[in-house]
Amino acid sequence: MASIISCTEEKSYKKAADFLENGYVIAVPTDTIYGLACSANCPEAIKKLYSIKGRDAAKPVAICVTNVADVRKWGEASHLCDDLLHSLLPGPVTLVLQKSKYLDNPFLNPLTTKIGIRIPNCEFINNMTKVFDKPVALTSANFSNEPSTLCVKEFEHLYEHLGAVFDGGVLSQGLEQNRTGSTVIDLSEMGSYNIIRKGISYKRFKKILQHHGLTNVNQ
Repeated sequence: MASIISCTEEKSYKKAADFLENGYVIAVPTDTIYGLACSANCPEAIKKLYSIKGRDAAKPVAICVTNVADVRKWGEASHLCDDLLHSLLPGPVTLVLQKSKYLDNPFLNPLTTKIGIRIPNCEFINNMTKVFDKPVALTSANFSNEPSTLCVKEFEHLYEHLGAVFDGGVLSQGLEQNRTGSTVIDLSEMGSYNIIRKGISYKRFKKILQHHGLTNVNQ
């Protein structure tokens, strides 16, 4: 059974990074919902993550990084300006880009050349990724097809499979509409965007994209 560690505990983010380093899957808070996290370039950890979720390996997971430079390292973002990326990140948004050569885990999204990349506006997870200094695979803390979770008690049935649960309290003000998670935007093509999932703050992100002259491929 996973131990529950409060995110307010001193150096809790360091403990989380240690679990990732040792190949565990852990539960962590984000700026939207609770997530399951593991080392993105560790094949065994990714296989464990899919097994815990009961998730079809064909369904992609995102990665979580620390800053815009990391976005450019792990995804192909040369066609996107820093001003746009800094306008979107950090925040409740997942940017879908082509994978870079550095994401070399054959079990990470094997049926697509793309990767979703997040920088949550969450101090705990930002400190964790900074210490870990490698991409962190991130997906919602629930069985596939179950509702997303806003507090740790909602995914108690997963505890036995996890290395640790990091408790950040009730997320997203406990609002039901925020279970939709981050807004997912495909920015892999120059000059255009595609909203894959509206999620939280969809309208704000759409305005930013339009301000930067990007065209919605669905219009």
